[in-house]
Amino acid sequence: MATAAGPLAVSRKPTGFIPQALSWLGAVGLIGTIVYLALWQLTSRDGWMGVWEYRELFWKGAKGTIRLASAALVTGTLFGLMLAAGRRAPWLPVRALCVVHVEIIRGTPLLVQILVLYYGVFHLVRLEDRWLSSLLILSNFSGAYISEIFRAGIESVGASQLESARAIGLTTVQTYRYVIFPQALRQVLPPLAGQLVSLIKDSSLLSIIGLEEATLNAQQIASFTFSSLESYMPLAVGYLLLTLPISLWSRWLEGRAKFET
Repeated sequence: MATAAGPLAVSRKPTGFIPQALSWLGAVGLIGTIVYLALWQLTSRDGWMGVWEYRELFWKGAKGTIRLASAALVTGTLFGLMLAAGRRAPWLPVRALCVVHVEIIRGTPLLVQILVLYYGVFHLVRLEDRWLSSLLILSNFSGAYISEIFRAGIESVGASQLESARAIGLTTVQTYRYVIFPQALRQVLPPLAGQLVSLIKDSSLLSIIGLEEATLNAQQIASFTFSSLESYMPLAVGYLLLTLPISLWSRWLEGRAKFET
């Protein structure tokens, strides 16, 4: 039986592999050519040679960023789940505490939180480890945003489905596992991937407290060589190489979880 298409419905014909490959290569080639020509005018050979001598320092900073971001991806997601669950808790004090915490974190800049927490709260409790402090700060910041993503996905599931789950005797844990989470997952994947990408880039601000990571090392190389642009361009490429796999992975997951409605 034919159904009328909505006003925003768009029919897309399947595209072959070769046209897709040529389109992507053309787009990458065009943007790459523009960037190359711009760098050719703004940088010098001597500048690149000077930066190349510090390539080990670049790699050391990249490893520090990968280590911190990988740990923060896990802890931030877990913290976001805890906050999302707390905002749906049956006890009002728990809900109020989670709401206030999320709003404070989302309403203040990460740079201010780094300074206040590291030089204030953490020094007060004698937590001097820069890496652990950075992990807690970054996880707390990203967890507040991730909690809102999870909350929106959970609340997108209709109340009638929750009532149906109760009617057939499912427990609260079973309802979340078999009814809510599978449907919420499709809703949260795009914004969650974007937040995880932002988390990796936000780690660059932790250079302000002397954490050895990619941005701090790039700043040091720029001060050693007096070649700022040549030092920061590899930094930008490095962050792109770290964030691109997450975007591609999220698109793959969206395709696996997608179904026609």
